[in-house]
Amino acid sequence: MTETPQERQEAAAIRKRWINLGELLAIAAVIISALTLWNSYKERSNAESDRSVEARKADTRAHRLVLKASVAANGARVDLAPSDADQVLQGQTLLFPSSLTLSPIETTGDARIEAGWFADAVKKARDKDATKAVGDLRLPVAITTRYLAGDATLSDTAIYEIGYTLEGHFLGGTAVKLKGLSVARHISAKDAQRAVDAAWSH
Repeated sequence: MTETPQERQEAAAIRKRWINLGELLAIAAVIISALTLWNSYKERSNAESDRSVEARKADTRAHRLVLKASVAANGARVDLAPSDADQVLQGQTLLFPSSLTLSPIETTGDARIEAGWFADAVKKARDKDATKAVGDLRLPVAITTRYLAGDATLSDTAIYEIGYTLEGHFLGGTAVKLKGLSVARHISAKDAQRAVDAAWSH
C-alpha cells in the first residue's frame, strides 16, 4: 500500500518523537551514571579520609611517650618504663635545675632515677630555703628519652616531677626517699634546661 504524503509526515513525526525520547533516556542514563560514580567516589574519599584520621590518631598514640615509675630499693631508686608496652626505651638524658649545680645524667637501657644523684644538692637547698623541705617534696627534672615505637626511633623531652621526702635518722643526717614520678608537660629539647629551671623557681 502506497503511503500518502500525510501518512509519511505522521510516521516521520512519530520516529522523531521516539528518537527524542531515546536521546532523553540516554542523557538521563549518563547523568545517573555520573551521579552514581560521583557518589561512589565521595564515599571512598570519605572512608579513606576517616581511615587516615584514625591512622594518624593511632600513630600519635603509639608515638606519645609517658614514663611510669616503680619505686625500688626502699625508695633509693625509681625504675622507669614507658606506659605503652609497645615502646622500648633506649637511653635518657636527665637535666636538673641549674642552681643545684648537678651534671646531666646519661643512662643507656637501664632507665631509672637514683636518689644519690641529687640527694646532697636538695638537702643543701633545704637548708637555704625551708619551703623546699616541707611535706612531700617535688624536684623538677627534664628527661629526654630516646625510644623505639614500631620501626621508628624517636625522642621525647618532658618536664617530670620527682616525688620524694626527707627522712631523719637517729644516728644523724637525713635521707632522701623517692616516692614516684609524675609528668608535668612535654617540651622541646632546646627548652629543657630553661623549663626545668623555671619549674624549680616556682
